[in-house]
Amino acid sequence: MARENFKSRLGFILVSAGCAIGIGNVWRFPYVAGQNGGGIFVLFYLLFLICMGIPVLTMELAVGRAGRKNALGAFKALEKKGTKWHLHGWLCAIGCYLLMMYYTTVSGWMSNYFVKFAVGTFKSGMTTEQVNGVFEKMTSNPYEMLIWMAITVILGFVVCSFGLQKGLERISKWMMIALLILMVILAVNSALLKGGADGIKYYLIPSVSRLKENGIGIFDVIVAAMNQSFFTLSLGIGSMQIFGSYMSKENTLIGESSRICVLDTFVALMSGMIIFPACFAYNVDVNAGPPLIFQTLPNVFLNMPGGRIWGTLFFVFMTFASFSTVIAVFENLQANLMDNLGWSRKKASIVNGIALLVLSVPCVLGFNLWSHLSLNGKNILDMEDFVVSNILLPVGALIFLLFCVTKWGWGFDKYIEEANTGKGAKMPRILKYYFRFIMPVFILIILVVGIVNFF
Repeated sequence: MARENFKSRLGFILVSAGCAIGIGNVWRFPYVAGQNGGGIFVLFYLLFLICMGIPVLTMELAVGRAGRKNALGAFKALEKKGTKWHLHGWLCAIGCYLLMMYYTTVSGWMSNYFVKFAVGTFKSGMTTEQVNGVFEKMTSNPYEMLIWMAITVILGFVVCSFGLQKGLERISKWMMIALLILMVILAVNSALLKGGADGIKYYLIPSVSRLKENGIGIFDVIVAAMNQSFFTLSLGIGSMQIFGSYMSKENTLIGESSRICVLDTFVALMSGMIIFPACFAYNVDVNAGPPLIFQTLPNVFLNMPGGRIWGTLFFVFMTFASFSTVIAVFENLQANLMDNLGWSRKKASIVNGIALLVLSVPCVLGFNLWSHLSLNGKNILDMEDFVVSNILLPVGALIFLLFCVTKWGWGFDKYIEEANTGKGAKMPRILKYYFRFIMPVFILIILVVGIVNFF
C-alpha cells in the first residue's frame, strides 16, 4: 500500500506543530515559568530548545523520513543486521498509549470548561470558593468526566479515520490558524489591562535577584528549563517521528524542525502573555502551579469586563491546543496498527478508539472512585504523567540520539546525510562530538532529577 503524504509543506508544519503544541505549552509552560522566576526560566528554556530540542527533533524526523514507517518499522529498516534498536519502537507505542490515557481526560476538561463558560456556569460575582468548587465538582463526578473523555476519544479517531490529508491535515490546519488568531486577541487584551505591564516584566525580563528573593536555586531553574524543552515537543516516544515518514525530501530537516519549534515556542510564550499580565492585573499568585488554569484563571476572567466572553475564548483556545495533540498522537497509534499489522485505517480507528476508551478510565476514576489509589501522594494521572514525562521521554530521546550519532546504530554519517537532504539550512558536521558526548549528559540529568523529584 502506497505511503500517504502531506498535501502541502504548510500542512506538515502545522500538523507537526499541532502535535507539539498542547498541554506542555498552554498549561504546563506558564505555571512552570511562574514557579521558576519567570524571565530567567524563559531565557534558559529558549537556550535548551536550540541546543537540545531542535537537534533531537531532527533525529526523530530523520528516522521517520528515511525509514518511511512508524518507529518500529523505521528502526528495523535502518538498524544494522543483528541489532535490537527496533525494540524502542515498542516503547514508543506504549508511550503514546500511556500519554493518551491521561491526555484525553485533560483535553476533556478543556472542552468542558469552554462549555461551562459559554452557557453561564461561571457568573460574575462568584466567590473564589465557588469557582474552585466547579473544578472539584467536575472531577468528583465520574460520569461527567467519562462523557467528556469519551467525546475527545471518539472525535479524535473520527478525524483520523478520514486519512492523513482529508482528516488530520485538513482539521489541524484550520484549528491551528484559529488557535493562533485567538492567542493574539487574548494576549492583546491581557497586555492592555491596568497593571498588566508588571506581569510582562516578570515574565520576560530575567532577574537573578528574583530567584534569591523566592529561594529558588539556579540549578533547579536550569533543570526545569531542560525538561520543558523536551516535554513541549513530545520528543522520545515517536509522536513526531511518524510525521517524518510522511515528509517529502524537498527541504532539510533543521529548517523544518526550526519552523515547528518557532510555532511551538510562539504559542508557549503567548500563553504566558495571556496569563501573567492578567494575574498581575488582579493580584493573583502566578506560582499557583497546576491549578492555575482551572481554578485561578476563571477567577481572573470573572473580574474582567466581558469576562465570560474572554473565558469562553480562552477555553476554545485551550481545547484547540490540546485536541491538536490528541489527533496527532492518535495518528501515530493508527500508523502502528496499519504498518505492523497491515490493517485498514477504518479498522485501526475502531480498535484504537475502543482501546483508548477503556485505557483512559483509570485516570478518570483516579479523581473520584479510585482516589484512594496513590503513590507518594500522587494520583493516577500524576503517576501516568511521571512515567511518560520523566522516564519515557528522556530515555526515548537518548535512544534516538544514540541511534543517530553512534557507530552501533544508524550512524552519524547516514543521519547527517538524511538531515541535510533538500533545500535550506544544513546541520553542521562539527556538532558530531557535541551530540555524542555532551547531549547524552544533559538528557541523563533530566532523567535522574525527574525521578529524584518525584520520590
